[in-house]
Amino acid sequence: MTRQKTYLVISALGEDHPGIVNQLSKAVLEHDCNIEDSRMTVLGGEFAAMLLVEGKWNTLAKIENVLPELERQLGMTIISKRTGQRTSQGNLLPYAIDVVSMDHPGIVNNLAGFFAERNINIEDMATSTYAAAHTGTPMFSVHMTIGIPADLHIAALREEFMDYCDGLNLDAVLEPLKS
Repeated sequence: MTRQKTYLVISALGEDHPGIVNQLSKAVLEHDCNIEDSRMTVLGGEFAAMLLVEGKWNTLAKIENVLPELERQLGMTIISKRTGQRTSQGNLLPYAIDVVSMDHPGIVNNLAGFFAERNINIEDMATSTYAAAHTGTPMFSVHMTIGIPADLHIAALREEFMDYCDGLNLDAVLEPLKS
């Protein structure tokens, strides 16, 4: 019989400065827990982190108890929420999407709407802006991972997505996720 894993999602947001990752990971380690998954980045002048921490229910409770002090020490806003294991979505095929275009409002909303209308879940997404080489034109890029239901016709979806992106002047690629 395998033990059901218990998890705590920790979200931290605050002014960026050296040592944040060290202190967050140290708190997890000192309470006999493990960071199973994480996303951390600097957005503007703010550091944002999301951690999926695994541990026994009582060790997770100890982490929850030290978060207010850690929040004070780091000068961050920290929230946490208990969660369980992700349920297996065996009938979903993982696909990667990459989109690049000149930057303008609405790109993320348009892409999210396309997939929401087809009941396709966006599982991970990262966006960024940058200046185009030579011209300096403001550019926007999106990378996302989606779960496509196995009974959906992939070639038809790809063609529909490419036509949709062409209509919005977005360069896009939709391909199976490479592990």
